[in-house]
Amino acid sequence: MKKYGFILGAAALIVVLSFRFFSTEDIVRNYPSAGTDIIAFGDSLVQGVGATAGNDFVSLLSREVGQPIVNFGVSGNTTADGLARIGELDRYRPKIVILLLGGNDHLRKVPETETFANLAALIENIQARGAVVLLLGIRGSLLGDKFEEEFERLHEEYQTAYVSDVLSGLFGRAEYMSDPIHPNDAGYAKIAERIAPVLELLLK
Repeated sequence: MKKYGFILGAAALIVVLSFRFFSTEDIVRNYPSAGTDIIAFGDSLVQGVGATAGNDFVSLLSREVGQPIVNFGVSGNTTADGLARIGELDRYRPKIVILLLGGNDHLRKVPETETFANLAALIENIQARGAVVLLLGIRGSLLGDKFEEEFERLHEEYQTAYVSDVLSGLFGRAEYMSDPIHPNDAGYAKIAERIAPVLELLLK
C-alpha cells in the first residue's frame, strides 16, 4: 500500500495527514531524538548535482525549517560506499538523518538483495546513534521493479519516517530535469516540497 503517493497540488496535505501516524515513539524509532544535528546522507541527489548553488533540496529544506542541515551527499555513491563512510557521522550528534541511496546500485546492476541489505545496515547504524531515520524512496526502473516494495518493507521493519519515490513525476520532463537522472532547480524544489512536511513534524 502506498502510504505517501504524493499528488502535485495536494502533496503537503496528504503528507501531513498521513504522517500523523508517526507522531509517537512507538511508531518512529528514536522519536523524539535527543540528538542535535540534522544530516542528509546519500548520493548525487543529496549532493545536488544539476542544481544551481543553494537550490539543491537539502539547502531548500534547511531554509524551510530554519535549521542547518549537514550535507553528506557524494556523487556516484552506492549503498556499499555509504556503509564505508558512515563513520563520518561520528563527529556529530545526529537527531535526524535523511537517507537517500540506491539509484547508483541500480545503474551498476548491484543485486537488489545486496542493495537493501546495505540499506538495512545503514539504518541500523544510524538508529544505534539515537537518531531518527527519514528514509527517502526511489524507483530502480521506470518499467517496474521491487524497489518500492523493498523501501516500504524497510520503513515498516525499522520504523523509519518515510517518503516514497521522491523522483515521482520528474523523469522525462525537461522542465524538472537537468539531465536524464538529475533534477534541475525546479525538480529539486519538488523533492523538497515532498519532504518538508515530514521533516517539520519530526522536528516538533
